[in-house]
Amino acid sequence: MQNMDRPLLPLCAWMTLLGLSCGSDVSLAATASATADVVSGAWQHRKLTFSYVGFTTAYTCDGLEDHVRQILLNIGARKDLRVTANGCPGPFNSPSHSAFVNVDFYALAPAADASGSETVKAHWTALELTPQRPNFMGAGDCELIQGMQDLITQNFALRSLEYRTSCFPNEVSLNGFSVKGQALRVL
Repeated sequence: MQNMDRPLLPLCAWMTLLGLSCGSDVSLAATASATADVVSGAWQHRKLTFSYVGFTTAYTCDGLEDHVRQILLNIGARKDLRVTANGCPGPFNSPSHSAFVNVDFYALAPAADASGSETVKAHWTALELTPQRPNFMGAGDCELIQGMQDLITQNFALRSLEYRTSCFPNEVSLNGFSVKGQALRVL
């Protein structure tokens, strides 16, 4: 049986426990904090080639293109990016352990002039690439993440970045890579 003599917590106390505001000054502070996190960004054009060499995981050229596209979009590349993989040996679209990957994309960078006509509203958001996150990543992607390190670290606006790879040829490690930090993304 329930003890009915005990008073229930007021609604505002429950909301506070759940991290919700129950007064106008709290929500005004949250709004001010959210707008303070908005920064101006400008799209920077990037065009480069990297080579994928994987002893553990083989990709078809189409599969490699799709996977690199997903990774770049997840980090914050603009949606009009182009990815092409070349050099897959053998018959049409057979898996390969090596390929050249050409990427042509736009990445956000903090804008020097916030009033420029080319600026967009952006904010810093959490970035995490591990064998479990996001859901399209897997333990066999270690060598790809290792091969993309310069592309990712030198072409995106990132902060508090921790980039770790521990890839061993012909071995799939459940904890082989981790890329964590913050990426500048469009609002």
